Amino acid sequence: MCVSELMTIPGKEWNKEAVEAIFTAETSEKILAINPQGSAGNDIYSWDYTHTGFYTVKSSYWVQRNFINTDQAAKKEDAEEEAQRGRWKDEERDSYWKMMQKYIGSDITSMVTLPVIIFEPMTMLQKMAELMEYSFLLDQADECEDPYLRLVYASSWAISVYFAYQRTWKPFNPILGETYEMANHGGISFLSEQVSHHPPMSAGHAENDHFTYDVTSKLKTKLLGNSVDVYPVGRTRVTLKKDGVVLDLVPPLTKVHNLIFGRTWVDSPGEMVMTNITTGDKVVLYFQPCGWFGSGRYEVDGYVYSADEEPKIMMTGKWNEKISYQPCDAEGEPLPGTELKEVWHVADVPKNDKFQYTHFAHKINSFDTAPSKLLASDSRLRPDRYALEQGDLSKAGSEKHSLEERQRAEKRTRETKGQTFTPRWFDLTDEITSTPWGDIEIYQYNGKYSEHRDAAASSSGGASSDVDLKSIEFNPWQYGNVSTE
Repeated sequence: MCVSELMTIPGKEWNKEAVEAIFTAETSEKILAINPQGSAGNDIYSWDYTHTGFYTVKSSYWVQRNFINTDQAAKKEDAEEEAQRGRWKDEERDSYWKMMQKYIGSDITSMVTLPVIIFEPMTMLQKMAELMEYSFLLDQADECEDPYLRLVYASSWAISVYFAYQRTWKPFNPILGETYEMANHGGISFLSEQVSHHPPMSAGHAENDHFTYDVTSKLKTKLLGNSVDVYPVGRTRVTLKKDGVVLDLVPPLTKVHNLIFGRTWVDSPGEMVMTNITTGDKVVLYFQPCGWFGSGRYEVDGYVYSADEEPKIMMTGKWNEKISYQPCDAEGEPLPGTELKEVWHVADVPKNDKFQYTHFAHKINSFDTAPSKLLASDSRLRPDRYALEQGDLSKAGSEKHSLEERQRAEKRTRETKGQTFTPRWFDLTDEITSTPWGDIEIYQYNGKYSEHRDAAASSSGGASSDVDLKSIEFNPWQYGNVSTE
């Protein structure tokens, strides 16, 4: 964390709420007692004192030798130059910094209106679909006879999406009732829907011949000054069809650094746990936090355990490169005569892409992956998203504002009539699931979308539609309880 993240005005005044939200009371008191120098300088190298409790020439020399006098110094200079540029203009940075200060320590998932300059032309519903890029790993898990290797394939699928999640552009918050459909990828039918606005919640369902995927997501955030923690409150379940095995996934939290000051970057430190609910086997993977000068960043290590918690397979790799595995003994050591085998690696990505999109992210935005007779509530049809994709920031901003105002108007109308919003494709259940970051109500796929698709295919007689999907007007409220009058 940078010192500037703990100040209301970098170099001049501590932000008491930010300091106390992160540190213990004793540490906070000591930090707040330090008198800022009055001017903000660049971040500098520092090191922990030795076990004796003192900073020494020897420890300083160790940092100098191992870090500064290497090619890391050149990388540091490049990083500092990039950090100084950031993504904000000076006048915008100062105004948004002042605005954000009052939200420190709060959940800002839907309470802050942000400029489109920090957005990517994709919504959270579409981002949910990025988990399907390497869905072939779930196909392999379904076909696998070895229960432990099955977890290797399935957990590698869960890891694979983090390469895409490192993008620092913010996706659009979905409008209540908005949907996203995807077809023509690995035989998968994917659907997601915004089922609640306050709190913002999304539900998703995907299916092919090998698996079904169901998720209820309620992202929770905590602003910490110039950074934000994103807690993945939700429930993710995968059912492998061959044996009926049910897998439950609990991912690590995500930290977004340098929101306003410096170069924005993303890290996801902590544990990922995938449990075979059917057998009790599980895989526990540790995502290393980013350390000094990027050390440890991207690294993932862990084991597949039997139901009696005996390690069976070790896993290692980097979530931005590849994951490998190797059978191990009861002590977690590689078995003699075995070797590391790669199970997954990142596919080639476009060069110099404006939003750091993968090829699959472009497919998600494309109408090539849209089914015929696309729902009018689909994210692709959002005028603000499309304008941003075309590079028209001014129009994107005005369209975004217009949609948000329409959503507020629809809410007022619904309240006046004493009605509540009911999702079309997912039903709220009585089930409540506990997560490390809070409880969540579970939405269940109701099957009506499959019926809708079958009816659409039947009415077209198998012929392709001549309708230009791009000409469909975005209308996320057509399936709600209130008309968009």
